[in-house]
Formats: sequence, structure tokens, C-alpha cells
Amino acid sequence: MSAPQSSSPALQLPQWAYIPGEMEEDDADHDTLWKAKSLVPSRFRDYVPARHPALRYGMTLNDRGYFWESQEVLEAVWAAAPQGGRERILLRACILVANGNLRLRMQKPNAAARLFGEASAELNTLSARMAASSGDGFVDGFPIAELAALLQAKSVKPELSKADWIAFSAIGKT
Repeated sequence: MSAPQSSSPALQLPQWAYIPGEMEEDDADHDTLWKAKSLVPSRFRDYVPARHPALRYGMTLNDRGYFWESQEVLEAVWAAAPQGGRERILLRACILVANGNLRLRMQKPNAAARLFGEASAELNTLSARMAASSGDGFVDGFPIAELAALLQAKSVKPELSKADWIAFSAIGKT
């Protein structure tokens, strides 16, 4: 996923990737994340636009290895997503993937496998609730089936390693 468009405020990558247990929470680059979170409205009206800068930034953070930071930004977007909406389910799955990626970095493969399993369950729920496309919502253009297949492939591995982390931008690409 590419960085936010130039019409939105420039969102820089954090100075470092925060890793719980290896650093103090105060060491996280909260100032950088605040800039992205401040772009999130209190509520999205009908859906979360796929091109919303905070959403795109959160996805980019994951793809660049800033898993904890990605989770933080995506949770802010999730909180503003319409209650019961499809984007809310997909965002939860993406948050679980970012959290699973973080657990892989922390060398906790069992926790990562559990989180990837929860993400897969969210995608199953989403598939059962697919509705008519609104056109530019987050769910409308996201490769849901490809992410579900990737999570399924990870679930049959005997043990996950750091190399098993999931980049959203790589889904659906060969």
C-alpha cells in the first residue's frame, strides 16, 4: 500500500519501531502517531474510505515493520468506523494481523498463530456479510479472499517464524 497522497498532511514514519517488553511504553513515538490519529474523524458516516490518509498510513506502517504503531493507528480508524459495518470487521482483522506480526517479532509464534486464527475468523464473518459495494470503501477494494488464503496457509504450518509476517501490500501479488 502506498503512502498517503500529497494532498494530505505529510505523515512521516516513526523514528523507531516500538517493541513491548524490550522498550518502555514512553519510548514509543507517540508524537508521530498522534499526527495520523488526529486525521481520523470522530465517526465515519457510512463506511471508511479506502483512501483515507490515516487508514493508508496504518497499513503502510505494518508493511514497513512498524507493527505496534500500525495497530495503534488502525485501532483509531476502527473506533470511528460505523458500528456493525463491514469495514469495522475488516479493520479488526487487519489489527489482529499487525498484532500477530508484532508477536512474531517478539518471538512468540504461538501467540502469533492464535492472532492470525482470530483474523481468519473475522474474515469468515465478513465473507458471510458481504453486501453491495459502495465503491470506494475500504472493504470494496481490499483483497479479502487473498488474505484469508494466506492466513489459512499460515495456520497449517507447524510453527511460525519471524519470516512469516504478513505485509498487506504483498497480498494478491505474485
